[in-house]
Amino acid sequence: MILEIFCKVVRPLANRVCEGTLARRRHLASTKCELSVRYVGAKSESVSRVDPVQGGGRTEDQNRSRVDPVQGGRREKENHMKGYIHSIESFGSADGPGIRFIIFLKGCALRCKYCHNVDTWVMKNNEFPAKVRLATGEVAEISVDHAFKDDIREVEEILDMAERYRNYWGETGGITVSGGEPLLQADFLLELLTEAKKRGMNTCIDTAGQPFISEGAAFEKIQDIIEKTDLVLLDIKHIDPEEHKRLTGHSNENILEFAKYLDSIHKPVWIRHVLVPGITDVDEYLEETADFLSTLSNVERIDVLPYHSMGVYKWKELGLPYALEGVEAPSKERVENAKRILSRALNK
Repeated sequence: MILEIFCKVVRPLANRVCEGTLARRRHLASTKCELSVRYVGAKSESVSRVDPVQGGGRTEDQNRSRVDPVQGGRREKENHMKGYIHSIESFGSADGPGIRFIIFLKGCALRCKYCHNVDTWVMKNNEFPAKVRLATGEVAEISVDHAFKDDIREVEEILDMAERYRNYWGETGGITVSGGEPLLQADFLLELLTEAKKRGMNTCIDTAGQPFISEGAAFEKIQDIIEKTDLVLLDIKHIDPEEHKRLTGHSNENILEFAKYLDSIHKPVWIRHVLVPGITDVDEYLEETADFLSTLSNVERIDVLPYHSMGVYKWKELGLPYALEGVEAPSKERVENAKRILSRALNK
């Protein structure tokens, strides 16, 4: 009886978890894998694009639609919003509570020097070569030889796929929308979260908050998105505005404003902070980060993520210079030091 249970239940689940982990690590893949990661979809027929040099949206001409934080995504027919997908992981365990079905969206305006998903920066690949402005100010070019085919999917298709794994979620699991920066495809994200809540799914977004605007239609759209989100994973890249700009190419004023907004509406937040030797792994900055987080009442958890160089190969294959070449991962002692300093924000 025990052997029969193992064969029917435990072994298939273990195999799926392993396959999901391996699939996420595949790079520039052309293989479709519905179990865990599906990198490549139909060839793009999109006529709109995000300007990767500026990291935002721009209008091409009267026959092309503008892509920005309000309009991000594509609507070909009424109630058929489509999103630009980088990959999907069916058994995530590090992006929210429980087992998560994770949708990684394409498009990001930040140019983090340590980014391990640099292949998510450009939302659409219908125009190449693509030029990107790095955090250093240098403009680099990604050739067409290293472009993904656009994987464009409808909300219903994604959620139907998620339903297949729902039995494994238990009481705490659900879906997480990550990226890239999911808020750049705001319309698609809102529809995805809205339909997920109709199905009774727990929802989570992993965001750096960079598209946040505190007024106008963009703010109203973000309000609607957050209303349909059970938990926000907020990436705090750097607490110092100038250092943040050196690290990502953008300042952090609106990101910290976004954190304050989430606190004002009592939205549960988990903070994520990448510890990079010589950049964020500085006691002065860690203390400043803890001081800021101490002003927030909605932070439930703080995760210190040690810097790693496992994504460097993507930079090289895309022909992009990697600014942190030679930087080693922080020691265990420094990781524990960061945890100790930041934890006082939870123990206030």
